[in-house]
Amino acid sequence: MYVPHFNALEGVPEIQALVSSVGSAQLVTTGPDGYPLASLLPVIWDPAGNGTGGRLVMHMARANQHWKAIEPGTPALATVTGPEAYVSPGWYAAKAEHGKVVPTWNYSAVHFTGRVTVVHDPGWLREAVSWLTDLHEAGREAAGHEAWSVDDAPERYVTGQLRAIVGIQVEVEKVEAKAKLSQNRSEADRVGVVSGLRSERPESARGEAQVADRMAEDLGL
Repeated sequence: MYVPHFNALEGVPEIQALVSSVGSAQLVTTGPDGYPLASLLPVIWDPAGNGTGGRLVMHMARANQHWKAIEPGTPALATVTGPEAYVSPGWYAAKAEHGKVVPTWNYSAVHFTGRVTVVHDPGWLREAVSWLTDLHEAGREAAGHEAWSVDDAPERYVTGQLRAIVGIQVEVEKVEAKAKLSQNRSEADRVGVVSGLRSERPESARGEAQVADRMAEDLGL
């Protein structure tokens, strides 16, 4: 990933917060014919003790042919894509000053590079889906709703459902994280982008509101 120094995300808590808020990753590997294979999967990043690397815990449907093309230790790229937004040059204060402005695209993303292994062990699978469920259900519980647990379902049913998936574990070798939020523009230009995103595109599904909120936070607005 191309990451200018002013766009780099380097702190594990900040990167982990982005991964957790998105909750999914595109797993990309190369098939035996040399062409790429990709699957969008729920993901948990479990960083190593030194704050780097670690592992990604995922799963996919057994009916998905992607896993059959994965040999133990296959090189893989997993990408997590956060909120994104088109930035109009009409929002920049610099437009009125000198007019030397062009559009751009703001976004946040994390790329994990490493080696992937398919896991069939039922114990591993149960632990992985329970972990994933608990993470997402915690938000419901915090909002005053009763959290659902894997243990709430009949044991035989859960066992059957686990047979329908395979585990995916990526041993992470490199983490590249980026938040492109107009950091190379003046404060006046960045304030203009926040205002433009909030007034012109507040309901877009791409995440303009979240991009504006993150930029405002950086600006102390």
